[in-house]
Amino acid sequence: MASTTGPVPPLTVTVTSIVTASAAAANSTNKVTPQGGVIEGANPSVYNPKDPLVIFIIQAGLIIIVCHLLHWPLSKIRQPRVIAEVIGGIVLGPSVMGHVPGFREAIFPAASIPNLTLVANLGLVLYLFLIGLETDVRFLVSHWRVAVTVAVGGLAIPFGLGCAVAWGLYNQFSEDEGIVHIRFSVFMLFIGVAIAITAFPVLCRILTALRLLDTPVGIITLAAGVANDVVGWILLALCVALVNAGSGLTALWILLTCVGYMLFLLFAVKPCLIWLLRRTGSLENGPSQSIISLILLMALASAFFTDIIGVHAIFGGFMFGLILPRENGFPIKVTEKLEDIIGALFLPLYFTLSGLNTNLGLLNSGITWAYVFAVTFVSFFTKFFGASVAARFSGLVWRESFSIGALMSCKGLVELIVLNIGLQAKILSTRTFTIFVVMALITTFVTTPLASALYPVWYQKKLEAWKRGEIDWDSGEPIGNSDNTSPEGSTLAKGPHHKMHRLLVYLRFDNMPATLRLILLFGKPWITDSVNKDQGSASEKEVEEVQKAVRVYGIRLDQLQDRDSSVMTVAQVNEVSSYDPLINTFRTAGQLNNVAVSGEVAIVPENRFAEALVSRSENMSADLLLIPWSKSGGVGDSPLSIPNADQNRISSSYAAFVRSIIQSTEHNVAVFLPKHGDITNVAKLQGKDRMKLSRTYSFSKTYNEFPTPSPAHKQHHIFFPYFGGNDDNLALMLVLQLCERPDVTCSIMHVLDSKSTHTDESLSAAIPSKIANRVEITSSHVNNETDAVLHLISGELEKHEGNQTIYNLVVLGRRAAARMDEGKGTGVLADEVRQCLGVLAGHYASSDLQADLLVVQANDTTS
Repeated sequence: MASTTGPVPPLTVTVTSIVTASAAAANSTNKVTPQGGVIEGANPSVYNPKDPLVIFIIQAGLIIIVCHLLHWPLSKIRQPRVIAEVIGGIVLGPSVMGHVPGFREAIFPAASIPNLTLVANLGLVLYLFLIGLETDVRFLVSHWRVAVTVAVGGLAIPFGLGCAVAWGLYNQFSEDEGIVHIRFSVFMLFIGVAIAITAFPVLCRILTALRLLDTPVGIITLAAGVANDVVGWILLALCVALVNAGSGLTALWILLTCVGYMLFLLFAVKPCLIWLLRRTGSLENGPSQSIISLILLMALASAFFTDIIGVHAIFGGFMFGLILPRENGFPIKVTEKLEDIIGALFLPLYFTLSGLNTNLGLLNSGITWAYVFAVTFVSFFTKFFGASVAARFSGLVWRESFSIGALMSCKGLVELIVLNIGLQAKILSTRTFTIFVVMALITTFVTTPLASALYPVWYQKKLEAWKRGEIDWDSGEPIGNSDNTSPEGSTLAKGPHHKMHRLLVYLRFDNMPATLRLILLFGKPWITDSVNKDQGSASEKEVEEVQKAVRVYGIRLDQLQDRDSSVMTVAQVNEVSSYDPLINTFRTAGQLNNVAVSGEVAIVPENRFAEALVSRSENMSADLLLIPWSKSGGVGDSPLSIPNADQNRISSSYAAFVRSIIQSTEHNVAVFLPKHGDITNVAKLQGKDRMKLSRTYSFSKTYNEFPTPSPAHKQHHIFFPYFGGNDDNLALMLVLQLCERPDVTCSIMHVLDSKSTHTDESLSAAIPSKIANRVEITSSHVNNETDAVLHLISGELEKHEGNQTIYNLVVLGRRAAARMDEGKGTGVLADEVRQCLGVLAGHYASSDLQADLLVVQANDTTS
């Protein structure tokens, strides 16, 4: 009988092995990757290719923090943000922190750099799209002659000498690691572009910070910068095509494809896009989220196309930005939607990567530093010389020409973009890349201080006056008698007929109705109103007197921010002024009331609002600068600003703003504080009966509160306590001018010391006969306390209390009653209010009196 035992089949062995291995694995101590993060002991700084987000957040956070810390001190000397971003990358890179053991491996491991580069390059494509939006070719066309002259002069000489420098760089550093061998002609073309190009976006910001955009220097520089950049990008595209192409014929096909694609965008894509934008109302009302998504998709598709044909993806984004319509400020509205995420996250990453790729340790020989000096010298001085000579041939004086040359020498972020393209294409080694980064930092850093020194404000004013033929250049003395000089001396000695003809008014949303009510008092009555109906026609003298209107110039100040859209708005400020609602309202009200009005929008940093107003007043030789008080208490203005309580808005940051204007004692200044029907005072009278917050919808409850219709013609009554002095003499002249309107009456009270025996005969003699019947002059002896004067004002206002047909206006000289005691009944006046409005006006502003207040200060040249 045969045995039943035998060899084990192979299949049984295999199954047994698998089961045994599975059991061993189940019983082993090996576990899956911990999912609890740091709670299970995971180290977040260890790079995990399957979860790169953690290390990316660490890198991005560190980069943003370092860049902001560096930008804060650099911004004090008006340096662009790109300087801080590149320096931050140098600090975090091998030049500084790279010497700390383990820092680069822990924070910037080599395996994580591709992820960082991917996000940065995506941001770069979007930023080049914004640069295309910012590049307005219409500006170049309108100034094409001088722009082409300066652009050619600023391109040809730097490009030629850059090609000469390229010969030395090509032979000296051709053996460096990380580069591919290319023909010298391609290398020469790239170096020539890197030396000749101008940073147009940074140039816009520098011109805006220096307030040069509306000067001949700024206009010419901006137009030439557009031309320079367009030519530079074309040459760079040619260089990249030559590097990526296998032969010259292939490069030619690439360039022809680019030209065809640009024509396709212009004549096929642009009309369709404009039709869609008009159909959806995006051109008029701004882009919706869907339109922004479509624009981004098309920008990325354009970048995709240029990348796959052998040109860098950034050119596609730039080309698509160029073709977007420019109507109704549409590029500004698109930029506002995208700029924050690009400027706050993407750009710092990109330019910090430039610093990370910069290794100052490679500049370790004398010949290397010689090339640093040579590249910097050629980049700056050839650009400076070429642009300056071209500007001089265009008709500018030498100092203006030198300023243009200094500004055109700015490299900035465009240079760094070019260098990074060269590094990625392996045209540049890390050593030559570092040489050019140092050059870009130096040329960008010196642009602002050099331009400020060559073209200061005092020189701009002198040059403008000389070009108008008002002054002799050598002596600076006026040539003859000029009608543009402002009235300096508003005193009784010059007579009451010395009127104000040019007013500069600071326009604000929060008190526009009250400001218009005051401004319209300067309007002359129409001839049909002033001429007797029985009289067939007015005399020539009457017609001339009626038609000679006061010129009122309104200026609205908008805050300049460090955003691209804000800079674009500055460049298009004339177009912005034409459709600004506040300016248009001001113009319409003036035309309806026979006041010659005009206006503009000025975009300046908030800390320079006062300087802008004083400078504009000086430029237009204004007889009076009118500053309305903010209802919200802040310097910023908005159509939706919420009024603040009286005491809060008076003792606020706005007081410091007004005080900085008052301290400029070379101008006649009036501060207007509207209090008539003030909503904050009405709220006080209502007590606890306040409007409750509606949580259902955002409509106001005032829709069912219809006020009593106002009378068609309201009377204006002015009360003016006269103390004497320059401020009161100017205020008297202003009051008498306002009383020329038949609907204005005035009470002038000569306030005298209780021991004084002076009479008011001099005031009576100063009143013109034609308005004497509407002006009442009295005198009052009071003790030396401000509360006594406030009591007189209160008594005068009580005469018209409850009369809805009369607007009351109290006029005070700022330094009137300066020697009076504050008294016990007025309370303690804050120092900031006293320094801003004066003692008497400060107490009145802090009181519950409801009449509007006008505080007048004469310039110190009066005597």
